[in-house]
Amino acid sequence: KLICPSQSAYRPHHSTETALLKITNDILLALDSGNVSLLTLLDLSAAFDTIDHCILLDRLQHMYGISGTALSWFSSYLTNRTQSVIVNDHISQVSSLSYGVPQGSVLGPILFILYTKPLSDLIQCHSIESQSFADDTQLQVSVPPSNIQSAISSLETCLSDIQTWMLENKLKLNNDKTEALLLRSSSKSFSVGKPTTISVCGCEISFSSSARNLGFYIRDNMTVELHIKNVCRSAYSELRRISTIRHLLSADSTKTLVSTFVLSRLDYCNSLLSGCPKHLLEKLQKVQNSAAGLVL
Repeated sequence: KLICPSQSAYRPHHSTETALLKITNDILLALDSGNVSLLTLLDLSAAFDTIDHCILLDRLQHMYGISGTALSWFSSYLTNRTQSVIVNDHISQVSSLSYGVPQGSVLGPILFILYTKPLSDLIQCHSIESQSFADDTQLQVSVPPSNIQSAISSLETCLSDIQTWMLENKLKLNNDKTEALLLRSSSKSFSVGKPTTISVCGCEISFSSSARNLGFYIRDNMTVELHIKNVCRSAYSELRRISTIRHLLSADSTKTLVSTFVLSRLDYCNSLLSGCPKHLLEKLQKVQNSAAGLVL
């Protein structure tokens, strides 16, 4: 139980789908109770590449109880790494890697989520719900419409503390990719006017009408029509590409391509489509029918 419960990356039985299910369920329950929800999507810049080795080793020792030979092994694994670039027959000068965890390794992602665990504790101190997948973090707070301004203030204070923690831990919040949504049912109104922006570390971020969250499109009214529209568009695009070479392919090869590039899009996070209107599901069914027609 050393990994933060709200972190869904690199853990058995956890995925982007479970992370999205948790945050979506919380928001829908809040809307059903007559509340509105603030959802902020945070993005880190080159997060895996900026981890400080000294901070990480100190955290492994004092937070996770790794010591002695095991700690020395981690130190050896992280330090004295180098990199160079080869283009044709030319190789660049070798540079030392003073920061970051080895990407493409088994240990790298695990070390990253251990490194960032204190961030979830910081967010909890502000009584704000969070859900993370690797370096993507979602902050969510639900309140009655009359309390929206105080909720925004609380969220802004939390974001300020997150920024301070990031700087202390050699991480950088990417304000350009940070998005915020004000989620509410169409029947809810605000007593003092609907807010339009939220301050994120000195930058004014306008509330978006929609956003792409871990590959799933959400709207401020929590409908899934936008997601299905984008899935259908990209799926038909892939079907057209495969159809141009269909005459060169066997049925099995076509089936493999369709499964990889088309059906995988229909399957991704499809548990979030539970309860959506029949006419939207029919659009996905037409994609599947077209895929089957191409294969057969």
